[in-house]
Amino acid sequence: MTIRSFALFVVILCLFVPAKQTYAQNWDINLLKSINPSQPDNQFWKSVTSTAKPLAVAAPISMFAVSLINKDKQLRANAYKMAGSLLITAVLTEGIKRTLNRDRPFVTYPQEVFPNTIDETGKSMPSGHTAFAFTTATSLFTAYPKWYVGLPLYAWATSVGYSRLYLGQHYPSDVLLGAVVGTGSALASNWLYKKMTHKKSKQKAPVIN
Repeated sequence: MTIRSFALFVVILCLFVPAKQTYAQNWDINLLKSINPSQPDNQFWKSVTSTAKPLAVAAPISMFAVSLINKDKQLRANAYKMAGSLLITAVLTEGIKRTLNRDRPFVTYPQEVFPNTIDETGKSMPSGHTAFAFTTATSLFTAYPKWYVGLPLYAWATSVGYSRLYLGQHYPSDVLLGAVVGTGSALASNWLYKKMTHKKSKQKAPVIN
């Protein structure tokens, strides 16, 4: 996915999804009901959901610190690309939330249907936790493309998405879009970094007469 195709996808989404949605589509709400229990007070899934943003921020900071200690230019480049993916994710997630303005399940439906057990606010689509988890997983997997790296990373990111449904904070479509935004942001950041570094290398190249 290039940055152009990713940007086109986001624009089309914002144009064709209604700005305000009072009720979720049948498949969306039915799937959420099958996952979300009547009393989702489960400490395990609360713990999983709470790992998304701290790990997303800690990963590039740790990589950058280690790269300075070891003087590892490649690791530093990976840290820059991951930081860029987080920035793109944050901007896109907040922009789409404001554009679509979709209320969370516990706002649209009675508390008896989807109780809010972790007291979160903000709009529903897309899921920010899921977006940050998937952009972290994709950034690390593209930097280290081994199955034993990707498998646990995407298992963790998927668990974060599931936790958002289990806790009744998002609809399934919110989580799916969060995964797309997070994955696309990581790929876009990699593409931008390569473009920028290639341009700089061409500018620094000596002119041969």
